[in-house]
Amino acid sequence: MARTVSCGVVLANRRGGLFVCHTTGMPRWDLPKGIADDGEAPRDAAVREAWEEAGLRLPADALFDLGEFAYLPAKRLHLFALRVANDAVDMSRCRCRSFFVHHRTGLDTPEADAWAWKPRADLASWCGKNMTRVLGSIDWAAIDALPEVAHVDVDA
Repeated sequence: MARTVSCGVVLANRRGGLFVCHTTGMPRWDLPKGIADDGEAPRDAAVREAWEEAGLRLPADALFDLGEFAYLPAKRLHLFALRVANDAVDMSRCRCRSFFVHHRTGLDTPEADAWAWKPRADLASWCGKNMTRVLGSIDWAAIDALPEVAHVDVDA
């Protein structure tokens, strides 16, 4: 069976927080992530998805490749990491630029409707079980050792 690969970014701060997007209409929060366009490299897809879902302008050359992870039966995750200062992202400027047609209203609806720092120490309280498993398997010491990015531009 061919598996889809979703590419995303783990933005981690010194307080043990992870930058996440709230998926519109769903109870859980998620990393900015999505499927690569035809011919698009995983790193480029992860950078694009962070911009589409939150307006983040991530420095592609600073992303640490965490590799691929089993996620769902028909989907794998290719994740990249960026360690950022606690105040690196101005959350008030985050905006979603990717939309889906809502099944009830038929209206274009943003994929993400809120952004937050959620605690790495309490994954199961805010993300789904498969993402909890993936994030629980990451080498956090490697991420904590990355150089810290002081500021991430956010397109309003």
